[in-house]
Amino acid sequence: MHLVDVTMFWSGESGGVQRYLRAKNAHLAHHPSIRHTIVVPGRLTADPPQVPGIPLPFSAGYRLPRNRAAVQRVLRTLRPDVIEAGDPYQFAWAALRTGDELGVPVTAFYHSDLPELAARAFGEYGRRAASSYVKRLYRRFNLVFAPSRHVAQGLADLGIDRIALQPLGVDTQLFHPAKRDSAWRAAHGIAADATMLLYVGRYAAEKNLAVLTEAVSRLGHPYVLVTVGSGPHVPIGPRVIALPYEADMTSLAQAYASADAFVHAGDQETFGLAVLEALASGVPVIGCSRGGVAELVDEEVGATVARCAAAEFVSAIEAVCRRDRAVLSAAARERAMGYDWQSVLQSLDARYLALGEHRLVTAYASQRAA
Repeated sequence: MHLVDVTMFWSGESGGVQRYLRAKNAHLAHHPSIRHTIVVPGRLTADPPQVPGIPLPFSAGYRLPRNRAAVQRVLRTLRPDVIEAGDPYQFAWAALRTGDELGVPVTAFYHSDLPELAARAFGEYGRRAASSYVKRLYRRFNLVFAPSRHVAQGLADLGIDRIALQPLGVDTQLFHPAKRDSAWRAAHGIAADATMLLYVGRYAAEKNLAVLTEAVSRLGHPYVLVTVGSGPHVPIGPRVIALPYEADMTSLAQAYASADAFVHAGDQETFGLAVLEALASGVPVIGCSRGGVAELVDEEVGATVARCAAAEFVSAIEAVCRRDRAVLSAAARERAMGYDWQSVLQSLDARYLALGEHRLVTAYASQRAA
């Protein structure tokens, strides 16, 4: 069976979606029954296969496909048995059209909460318009993967009924407490007696980084906030060390494990992959009690705040940092082990094979009827 993923969420500095696709691609490279291809916008001569794309300004390297027809031509050439769309834009519509042409099932992974993003930019009008669009688009797919119960409920509320709860995963060998490294801390100017708070992710408005910078300012000595990422909203402050996007996964794993706590003020996360990577590294997490983060974090592994405000984070950070670090670290690691990529991806394999088998049975029945 040939599974083809298509998405515009792919760049030299993209995070969660690219991690998911790379992990799936590496896993399926050894699968006896599923062949996997990823299609993204960019140059025509590249790996993975690409379609002509134009740069999207202020997007950390994302590109838009030049037109839907080019995507459909590439998909037809690949002759997929199942297509998965990883964004809600032109690739999604091209996947649906190609699926209709070839008679193959088309799935979608709901990585981005479009109504919430629209509400942040355009208010309630934006939310209603985006909700209408999401309903019109995602009701067309054979199956929609939701990475959290929060997302699944939001989709169901819009009248989308073919939903499968499918969390993302983490490489528990790469992200590991043993990667803690005092030399990494020293190399980045972090004092030996500092309490290092870490954020990893995009420097974007919806991540509410100003909340974290204000919180660490209020906390004062010995707290320091280290951020790793890229984007237009680079955090600044007297107790902030803002580092660029880290492409070296070994170095990133060292950053995670070397932190004393991981902090995340985003309130629109569909899952929270960076949170899971921190937990796998044995690092307690303080985040907002909304979206996917609230389903990964509780008092056993850190704390969540009801209001994503600096004062709330100050109290939660101080409380977590007073607790027994060894106990928190062990609980965090145990929580993450339940999301190891191998077990997560095996459940996905079963879903893809079921879709492919259903397609073959349906095609055979149609032939017999004819």
